[in-house]
Amino acid sequence: MRRFLRPGHDPVRERLKRDLFQFNKTVEHGFPHQPSALGYSPFLRLMAIGTRSGAIKLYGAPGVEFMGLHEENNTVMQIHFIPDQCQLVTLLDDNSLHLWSLKQHGGTSELREERRFTLKGPPGSPPSATQVTAVLPHSSREVLYLGTESGNIFVVELPSFRVLEDRTITPEAVLQRIPEDNCNRRSCELVEALREHPKNPDHILIGYSRGLIVLWDLQNNKATHHFLGSQQLENLYWQRDGSKFISCHYDGSYSQWPVSSDNRQSEPLENTVPYGPFPCKAISKIYWQTTKNGLPYIIFQGGMPRASYGDRHSISVIYGSQQTAFDFTSRVIDFFIIFSSDPAADFDDPSALVVLAEEELVVIDLKSAGWPAVHPPYLASLHCSAITCSHHVSNIPLKLWERIISAGSKQNIHYSSMPWPIDGGTNIAPDPPQRDLLLTGHEDGTVRFWDASGVCLHLLYKLSTVRVFLTDADPNDNMNTLGEDEWPPLRKVGTFDPYSDDPRLGIQKIYLCKYSGYLAVAGTAGQVLVMELNDEDAEHVVDHAEADLLQDQEGYRWKGHEKLKTRDGHVRFEAGFQPFVLVQCQPPAVVTSLALHSEWKLVAFGTSHGFGLFDHQQKRLVFVKCTLHPSDQLALEGPLSRVKSLKKSLRQSFRRIRRSRVSSRKRRGGGGNASEVQEANAKFDQDVLQEMELAPVQRKIEARSAEDSFTGFVRTLYFADTFLRDSSRHCPSLWAGTNGGTVYAFCLRVPPAERRMDEPVRAEQAKEIQLMHRAPVVGILVLDGRSTPLPEPLEVAHDLSKSPDMQGSHQLLVVSEEQFKVFTLPKVSSKLKLKLTALEGCRVRKVTVANFGSCKTDDYSENDLAVLTNLGDIQIISLPFLKLQIRYPCIRKEDVSGIASCVFTKYGQGFYLISPSEFERFSLSTKWLVEPRCIVDMPEVTSNNHVHKSGTENAARKS
Repeated sequence: MRRFLRPGHDPVRERLKRDLFQFNKTVEHGFPHQPSALGYSPFLRLMAIGTRSGAIKLYGAPGVEFMGLHEENNTVMQIHFIPDQCQLVTLLDDNSLHLWSLKQHGGTSELREERRFTLKGPPGSPPSATQVTAVLPHSSREVLYLGTESGNIFVVELPSFRVLEDRTITPEAVLQRIPEDNCNRRSCELVEALREHPKNPDHILIGYSRGLIVLWDLQNNKATHHFLGSQQLENLYWQRDGSKFISCHYDGSYSQWPVSSDNRQSEPLENTVPYGPFPCKAISKIYWQTTKNGLPYIIFQGGMPRASYGDRHSISVIYGSQQTAFDFTSRVIDFFIIFSSDPAADFDDPSALVVLAEEELVVIDLKSAGWPAVHPPYLASLHCSAITCSHHVSNIPLKLWERIISAGSKQNIHYSSMPWPIDGGTNIAPDPPQRDLLLTGHEDGTVRFWDASGVCLHLLYKLSTVRVFLTDADPNDNMNTLGEDEWPPLRKVGTFDPYSDDPRLGIQKIYLCKYSGYLAVAGTAGQVLVMELNDEDAEHVVDHAEADLLQDQEGYRWKGHEKLKTRDGHVRFEAGFQPFVLVQCQPPAVVTSLALHSEWKLVAFGTSHGFGLFDHQQKRLVFVKCTLHPSDQLALEGPLSRVKSLKKSLRQSFRRIRRSRVSSRKRRGGGGNASEVQEANAKFDQDVLQEMELAPVQRKIEARSAEDSFTGFVRTLYFADTFLRDSSRHCPSLWAGTNGGTVYAFCLRVPPAERRMDEPVRAEQAKEIQLMHRAPVVGILVLDGRSTPLPEPLEVAHDLSKSPDMQGSHQLLVVSEEQFKVFTLPKVSSKLKLKLTALEGCRVRKVTVANFGSCKTDDYSENDLAVLTNLGDIQIISLPFLKLQIRYPCIRKEDVSGIASCVFTKYGQGFYLISPSEFERFSLSTKWLVEPRCIVDMPEVTSNNHVHKSGTENAARKS
């Protein structure tokens, strides 16, 4: 039978691969991109958010999440839950209605689209005749009332979406019941609001945009009351007992109307312009909430004076003499109030205000003094400042975890202690097997620490590097400080702040040692900060050192931005990670690579000009190495200097194509990696400098010209204790890979611990490897005598890894964009290679070593390479034989930013940005899978309309 097997086909290995590898997109972390609609079910205590791309997401208690996607990808305009049901209706901007249900299927529950429907008018009627503007799910759970632009109100049966034409409420029928001298045909155009009477389900309130409001009797098909407003209507709200309702208007006013059995026409009890007398913006939505002490909560959106505050996005809360206008930094999409849903209760007794803004979700505690914000357990605004880099650390030790949480809790003292109020469903997912951190660097110089262990990405701690530097803004400024007499009483809320004090503050690289608590961060202006964790506030001097990467070479002149100015003297830092040394690269170009070895107390850093090594224990620069090629003029222009013209960029691209068709002798220096248009913004991300083609380049591996731009760009740095000089003695070493396909290796002499402060660390260049095809080096790895990757610093000391095998020969793996190559050490002779680009037509963008465990047995696991290509594919390649194991399509090849943002974990998971505010989480492992699992109470409605509850387990898996 062996004769009939394909070459290289091993049935045993194939079965093992099925036990090791499996691709799943499991959960989306962060805040939905471009939200457009909000809904809430008091019965289920679930919140729904719709987006412009047609997604709908349901959230309850932490860990309870569902997601659906409309096939049309149209904007979700409105979301309405069916009363006392696990169903909701969405209205899209193409005028289609969609019925969604939470149903059990195959032992799990999922959010499924049941039906879709588009309201159609008679032949020849204009689109406005059926353009839906208001939706009212009736408490009978049998029908929907649909108000339209034409003034008609159609009645649609549920769940069939059949139009009950005999029950349509026409403008003509409404006008028959209203005195002619009070209104005309145009008064009944465009239904703005539909509200069911809270005590009598046979009556609904109809609000027309021109100010006419009608109380309609559904049983007798007639208007019982009409109310004439003098201003354009925006919205309506019933008081709990049904004796009054509130209307809000375009001129920034609201009115309170009594509903009496005596008078068919009523005048408002009062008409209030809260921020008058000058012209004000419209109040688009209002709540009137009753309390036991008689004072109502009046909560409304908008109403600000047009001239002075017309650009503000606000929601005001008035309670007696207290009044606050919550000021949001992004547009308010919608809001709702959480209050008593018990129909037998006499008062609303509101507890929380939930606001969906365009860039964040904000919840205000209405029970506590001062109305503080509630810290959200999910829907974090990841992009409160633009994300510039990410770094994942697996299996955090408990002590470090607790210290980070402690530092974060001191930052959150201004948040409310109220439990999260949107608590529908129950999370039954097993506890995460380990504690994982996702660190995100931001444009404003902050680093955020996220709990990435489970379904909810929760902010633990925020670190700011701004205090080290002198910027235009004082970090002690309080944005919420108000004068006692200031009017309107605005108060900033939320965390979204798209503006950076200085683009040079942006964080580009992060490296955290989970064993020692050392943290290194590097930024856009060549700044490298080394920090250590301190449980208390402290005030100290940050030591400074400069690293001149050009080494005073003549003929080079930096044309980019200046370095950041530092603060002199003592600087006060909050508890948490506190910088103790700053290394400033000169020229102050963006730091493109970073490595930290906490056992040797060394930090290595690289830019487009070279790389250096710094001893952060002695606070001394060990060495610098300039990697700049004489033709690398673009490397001296800097990220913020100017924008290259499109013409020049295209010209360089065509030159590159032309060069690839002629022999290497006729090659001309050209754009090479600079063929993309540089963006004149704060971020000089290294991925912009990669050759980011939107389509694969089907070609053989070719040697690149040494004159291609950015050849000195340092892409990767790596510490290893290995055999570099001879096979009898191993020593510490530092490896660096550049954009021009060069690998530098330095022998390091690190004094023993007892003489560590007395003797300097010494370095000497031992090797220089030039890859023939000159492709950028994106990864370097040393394998020990067992062909196992060397452990992390201090990992062996903490008994979390076996000691590396120093008896057998070591191997060096160099990963370029185009191939994988294994060399023997110390001779550095080629042993094995895999030509990825020649075979697959793709290029490596990210690579990491991941450990994959078998789902069948705990006794087997193996280390493999997880590789992301410029096509968005993920490939798993075996070590040390470089055999392709499996390939999965993950990210669209056109999504260049998503590919650039991808970060792998140590155990076969990963994250990438699907929008500026959302991470998609995926898993390559059968053993490590993080996905929502929850129980939701499902109602069963019997014939006597009593509701019974039953639990249904669901696994809210994403497709």
